[in-house]
Amino acid sequence: MPDESVTHWLGQLKAGDPAAADPLWRRYFPKLVALARTRLAHFPRRAADEEDVALSAFDSFCRDATAGRLPRLDDRDDLWRVLLLITGQKAVDLVRRESAAKRGAGASAACDLASIAGSEPTPEFAALVADEFRRLLDKLPDADLKALAVWTVEGPSNEEIAERWGCVPRTVERRLKVIRSLWAEEVGA
Repeated sequence: MPDESVTHWLGQLKAGDPAAADPLWRRYFPKLVALARTRLAHFPRRAADEEDVALSAFDSFCRDATAGRLPRLDDRDDLWRVLLLITGQKAVDLVRRESAAKRGAGASAACDLASIAGSEPTPEFAALVADEFRRLLDKLPDADLKALAVWTVEGPSNEEIAERWGCVPRTVERRLKVIRSLWAEEVGA
């Protein structure tokens, strides 16, 4: 039934109808709690927990969708990708906040972040990140910027990239700044 589809509810939410959030909430909130629980599995709960993370993620999603900050939000697959990213980031933010609040947060914050991120991403999250990276690469206006973005992800330093290009590291840094600016516009940051 069209009135009960995720695509229909997304359209209503993007058009500013707050009632459309309710069926999306009922369908996705338990999944977000489960996702947040997985991300926080090795992190001790204090003032906030996985339900707080899921609630914050869903609230951010609704505000961003209503404000038009999520241009690529057309169906259930787009929605799940967005919710995965927001929930993952909210979980990391919680760990950072709570780690900073306790004494000696410097070294323990890194350990806490490593445990929340895990040593390996889930296949679903890895596929999401790869898709988003490809989409953002396609938004870059020339081959040099695309090559720089790929090289940067592969891990060489700015100095090593500058050697490959036959330029100074400052040129690489300026081009990375251009990439960050273009991508920030694209994702609405």
